[in-house]
Amino acid sequence: MTGKIIIVSNRLPVKIQEKDGEYSSSSSEGGLATGLGSVYHEGHNVWIGWPGTEIVAEKQQEITSQLHDLNLMPVFLSQEEISEYYEGFSNEVLWPIFHYYASTYSTYRQSNWEFYQQVNQKFADVVLQVAEPGDKIWIHDYQLLLLPALIRQKLPDVSIGFFLHIPFPSFELFRLIPWRAELLEGLLGADLIGFHTFDDVQHFTQACTRLLHVNLSSNIISLPDRLVVAEAFPMGIDEEKYAELAQSPEVQQEIKQLKETFAGIKTVLSIDRLDYSKGILQRLQAFEEVMRNNPEYLEKVVLYMIVVPSRDTVPQYKYLRDEIDKRVGNINSLFRTLNWSPVHYFYRSFPIEILSALYATANVALITPMRDGMNLVSKEYVASRIKNDGVLILSEMAGSSRELIDALIVNPNNMGMMENAIRQALEMPAEEQENRMVKLRKNVSKFNVKHWVNIFMDRLQEVKELQQSLRTRYVSDVTTKAIYKIYAKTSKRIFFLDYDGTLVGFNADINKASPDKELYRVLEDLVADPLNKVVIISGRDYETLEKWFGHFPIVLIADHGAWQKLNGTWESMPNLNDTWKRSIYPVLETYSDRTPGSFIEEKTYSLAWHYRNVETGLGELRAGELANNLRFITGDQGLQILPGNKVIEVKNIEINKGRAVAALLQGYELDFALAIGDDHTDEDTFKAMPENSVTIKVGSNSSAAKYYLNDFKEVRKLLKGFTTLVPVNE
Repeated sequence: MTGKIIIVSNRLPVKIQEKDGEYSSSSSEGGLATGLGSVYHEGHNVWIGWPGTEIVAEKQQEITSQLHDLNLMPVFLSQEEISEYYEGFSNEVLWPIFHYYASTYSTYRQSNWEFYQQVNQKFADVVLQVAEPGDKIWIHDYQLLLLPALIRQKLPDVSIGFFLHIPFPSFELFRLIPWRAELLEGLLGADLIGFHTFDDVQHFTQACTRLLHVNLSSNIISLPDRLVVAEAFPMGIDEEKYAELAQSPEVQQEIKQLKETFAGIKTVLSIDRLDYSKGILQRLQAFEEVMRNNPEYLEKVVLYMIVVPSRDTVPQYKYLRDEIDKRVGNINSLFRTLNWSPVHYFYRSFPIEILSALYATANVALITPMRDGMNLVSKEYVASRIKNDGVLILSEMAGSSRELIDALIVNPNNMGMMENAIRQALEMPAEEQENRMVKLRKNVSKFNVKHWVNIFMDRLQEVKELQQSLRTRYVSDVTTKAIYKIYAKTSKRIFFLDYDGTLVGFNADINKASPDKELYRVLEDLVADPLNKVVIISGRDYETLEKWFGHFPIVLIADHGAWQKLNGTWESMPNLNDTWKRSIYPVLETYSDRTPGSFIEEKTYSLAWHYRNVETGLGELRAGELANNLRFITGDQGLQILPGNKVIEVKNIEINKGRAVAALLQGYELDFALAIGDDHTDEDTFKAMPENSVTIKVGSNSSAAKYYLNDFKEVRKLLKGFTTLVPVNE
């Protein structure tokens, strides 16, 4: 049975209004409300959010009952919570940093953070009242970054999607937030994290790798219990609604009035919410330059500017409003004539019918935010142009610019570019307008809001199926018991054990990863059973392995197979030489000189360039450069380049863990074989093992191995089980 869909956002898709102690609700016109309307209205689906105003305690039950009939469930917030969580943390920490205004507008107050945690927990409590196994929970936007993990703690197997509707900042900005790690951990409670653009995906995954040190492969983050996928899903609009609106009688009447008002005049339309991220002042400056440098436009062009009120009691917003007023006044005073004003400015919201008429009649839409997650106004303008005319000028800083490539794309900081684009739009021939608009409308129509909802929900299902398929490969309690059961019935057994990252944890200092008492005890118990043959196969040099394990009656294979200790003495592979080091060492030395924190390790028949102490990102960049350089140099020298865990190794092509394993197994009769490793080099071991072997990759579930474990602690736990399961023969 398919579970229900639970949508969670800061605000419900309705407006709650109070009059004379009575509350009523009306539908919201927001893009999210429109896009998800069909979802939450179906069956037992539900939308959870804040009603948008403080509701007195004695009226909360009444409001809950009213909203229940609409498949809505309220989260009631006090005025203090609204002030601290929403206006404080959400809009004075997250909003400015995510929109690249960190140094100007961000404030970090501990009380804001505490309320942000408190309100996210409040949302979680409401979700948990209705959430059941099998449900899909879709959480929206920056006000609820902690919510996915809070739900995951209580419902570990539930499907959770998260979508961020604003940009995700670069690492250098995100790291400024004092509680940055907690925010990322909260987000990683989701299975699928959606963003508007690929840039946002990259910024998010980089923040995760640098702050939380998680394993990342492309856009997939590996956590101990599951995979998390981060992906771009550009949000669309209900384009049919805007196309139909433009033809409705009410809108046609408005269109007629606008055409009469602006007869013989071209209109440039600007619609924004009052916010410093929208680039309103820069837009006015560009328009002023157009008027100043092109006198032929006087009395022929107007800028029709709508600014929707928003938080104008907050000092920086009030300042912005005052500056807009001044700039509009200056432009009008400079260029106004008796019958014409260049800027028609409105500081208020308009009904959708009037907006539709403006979209349908404006010759140019000037949409130039300094930073925007998507910007749906640009798509609404395009959808309303049913005659395939008009020109869209769009900021490259808006997410929609990645899709609407047939618009005139501008940098809102470049006044010359902005001025030229406005002039080009006003002069654009009808044929070019049509060519561009047809392509824009096709894009907006195809990638509409229904498409956005469907692909996100489908991808969430795919991610859960991927997690489930990988879970079957995890060495769970059931799998462990099955392995032990097979082991107990056998009498000729062999264990191939990698060392670094497998038997011990990964250490930034390779010389400090020596065996501890617990590991020695595990190995002692394993080799105490004469039916067991234990092989430690490592990239370490043979001197180190001899020092650590020379006193054990086990087989030691060092330097990836270049050295072996089979019967008490060390022997190297025949016909190996190290003369090639003279040409390779200087190359590695060059990269060490260029990369602080890196170092070279020299072994008998190999050289290794380690970057485990290098800044994340720089190390990977240099490693990629080095590997490409080495492939070019070593092509005819009989060498191989081996990328490992924070290391690039060069060695003779004959040296291979798989070959060493195959040689050891030759002619060896056994009925139980197990191999465990964590590195790229261990893939050769897994491939060389007999078909019925137990092969386990550590720390990754992408491998030729049949199973995986999360870390060395789980490896030790598994190995201990073998020694307690079967009585040790004396």
